Amino acid sequence: MTWHVDEQDLRAYAQGELTPPLLWSADTHLVSCGHCREVLASVSPSVDAGWERLDAELDVPARGLFEGLLVRLGVADHTARLLAATPVLRRSWLAAVVFVLMATVGAVYSANSPTMFLALAPLLPLAGVALAYGPALDPTYEMAVVSPVHGFRLLMIRTVAVLTTVLGLNGLATLALPAYGLRALAWLLPALALTATGLALTPRLGPVLAPSLVGGAWVALLAVADLNTHGEPLAPFTAAGQGAAAAVAALAVGLLYLVRDRFDVSHRSAA
Repeated sequence: MTWHVDEQDLRAYAQGELTPPLLWSADTHLVSCGHCREVLASVSPSVDAGWERLDAELDVPARGLFEGLLVRLGVADHTARLLAATPVLRRSWLAAVVFVLMATVGAVYSANSPTMFLALAPLLPLAGVALAYGPALDPTYEMAVVSPVHGFRLLMIRTVAVLTTVLGLNGLATLALPAYGLRALAWLLPALALTATGLALTPRLGPVLAPSLVGGAWVALLAVADLNTHGEPLAPFTAAGQGAAAAVAALAVGLLYLVRDRFDVSHRSAA
């Protein structure tokens, strides 16, 4: 034997980094050269290290369909996992929302009035966002705390995901009420106002109390408006009410921006 494979080439061969034509030459030479096989064994990763890598791969939880889709769309692994673990994006919650909306649409047809649907639809995104964040309601909160995502950013990521889902379902339910025209969309601005207000109050009141108070205030407002209405649309669903909802939503978004750093403080203190 007049030559041997260079040790650096053998190291690259062991790591799968050697490229043709050197790869072909090494393959042929190793068949007949015991010396090079011994050198290859000495520079190859240990069997224990190989088993450790294999165990690590096997211990990684398998990606679900939704998480895999997010990763393929360019979402970071940890962000996709946090989104996939959002409680309100699970089938049980979505099935419950669909059932409630279907029952409400049925009640609209039986009562010949969209009031019940318009009153309920704004509460669903508020409840969804409340369930998507906070140690009391999120079973993956500990994972979120140690993730490389700030509290406010995590909240916004999950809020967008929840709003996209719930508002989409509300929109589909609205299509089942074509007889009421644009009036059937009168829930949209109140929904944005309630959700933004609940988020803005969360740093001070917490992820449970804040949306609970906002939802209670909405129900109380509807009750008062119903007492002062005689066969006409409730005040929140009139042009003036829609303008007020838009103004509240804008103010709440501004307040949310001002208190955004408080989410990171509460995020760290919970850890």
